[in-house]
Amino acid sequence: MTILKIHTIPDPVLRRKAQRVRAVTPQMRQLIDDMVETMRAAPGVGLAAPQVGVSQRIIVVEFAPEPQEGQENQKPPLLYTLVNPEIVRRSKETEFGHEACLSIPGYFGEVQRAQKITVQGLNRQGQRVRVKAQGWLARIFQHEIDHLDGILYIDRATKMWKAEEAEESDTVPA
Repeated sequence: MTILKIHTIPDPVLRRKAQRVRAVTPQMRQLIDDMVETMRAAPGVGLAAPQVGVSQRIIVVEFAPEPQEGQENQKPPLLYTLVNPEIVRRSKETEFGHEACLSIPGYFGEVQRAQKITVQGLNRQGQRVRVKAQGWLARIFQHEIDHLDGILYIDRATKMWKAEEAEESDTVPA
């Protein structure tokens, strides 16, 4: 596997609408594996193919669920790899939360997102899957799917600040 270069603003690939993937080929699976390694090395919780310079509709998301009350051990992170993901349902209820992006280093923003969503797409074997997500996981999926449409979180943010300001005010990004 290979750690790929993460493209940052103002790279035009980040503003292009990514192309649908026609078939999940061995090359696409290799790209997915490389994206997972790149996301983990960054470190991040999600990565879209345009962020590594590939204008294809592919995202990877890794989410560590919060331990349930009375649970001693943290559950291992869940890895989602989706080809041609689309949000097919979103709640009317929204919430504001802090976001950052590997393609916009050094900044945070406050973004309003749906609290719950349902995403469908193809897994790495080309099989159709549906994921119901809420809270932080729903936010990550919405952020990454926006990348596939050339939308950055800064386009949706109601407030932005530099990372140093977050440290000074003890603001912890989501």
